[in-house]
Amino acid sequence: MFDTISTILVDAISMGTIFLFGCIGETLTEKAGNLNLGIPGIMCIGALGGSYGVMLYSGGVADPANMSGFWLVLISIIFSMLFAGVAGLVYAFLTVSLKANQNVTGLAMTTFGVGFMKFFAKRIDMTNFVMASKYFKNLFPFSSDMGWFGKVFLSHGILVYLAVIVAILASILLNKTRTGLHLRAVGENPATADAVGIDVAKYKYAFIILGSAIAGLGGLYYVMDKTNGTTLAEAAIDSFGWLAVALVIATMWKPVVAIFGSIVFGGLSILAMDIKSLSFFQLKIFDMFPYIITVIVLIITSIFGKKETQPPASLGVNYYREER
Repeated sequence: MFDTISTILVDAISMGTIFLFGCIGETLTEKAGNLNLGIPGIMCIGALGGSYGVMLYSGGVADPANMSGFWLVLISIIFSMLFAGVAGLVYAFLTVSLKANQNVTGLAMTTFGVGFMKFFAKRIDMTNFVMASKYFKNLFPFSSDMGWFGKVFLSHGILVYLAVIVAILASILLNKTRTGLHLRAVGENPATADAVGIDVAKYKYAFIILGSAIAGLGGLYYVMDKTNGTTLAEAAIDSFGWLAVALVIATMWKPVVAIFGSIVFGGLSILAMDIKSLSFFQLKIFDMFPYIITVIVLIITSIFGKKETQPPASLGVNYYREER
């Protein structure tokens, strides 16, 4: 029984990491006052960029069996964040500089990102991807010798621990630094922030790009860890992206809470896969649970009405400086 629980928990953490990267990225973007529904597409672009980095490095090594795990992982992370960051820059230019509708722009970005990944994925040589994926997985080989503790906490790949570190750093940034204070001011009332000398456009650009770059790592994780380097063009990364956006609401824009929320979402996502005896209708009920949780959280936070559990006041509203 205990082994079954620990196995489900390990799988939930693994699945939840995809959501966590997307959630952190979207949280930083929304704290700047921008609702980016393009996160699912940006995660796809991040997956493509990271895969291109893997191909570039592994193809340049004389003997792929002797690849340097450090450089392979580092280069793929850089390329993933670079591709996703550029996609975020496009979104920022359209919504911050050109004042385009954020919802429409985000949806267009998702459609573009999915198509962009599927089109160019066919041009990526994935010959060495399965071999390369081992460098992303099981950062601590000795975890198998530490019983249930090693299995639950130390049997994951490097990107899982990176996601947790990024979530903690994001929380510190938002709540303990002057930059975070300015960012929250921009998201709550950009006109007031502008009046006291905060460069609203700079903060929006910086955190939209940073948030997109972080979200892109969720796509890289899906390809190189979750599916062991076997899937790219057929990867349904965008479906995880939508759940990542829902997770932002369910965790009340708190990155640390998102760590635990991502495990819950991950557990709900894999539960139906483990229970094969359920009917098709019952399996679909499990798929609905993350959204049901999000709705329940929205209702509860609306009733109690605490400011710290509410979205930024200017979320989704373009800022026109001349109207200040």
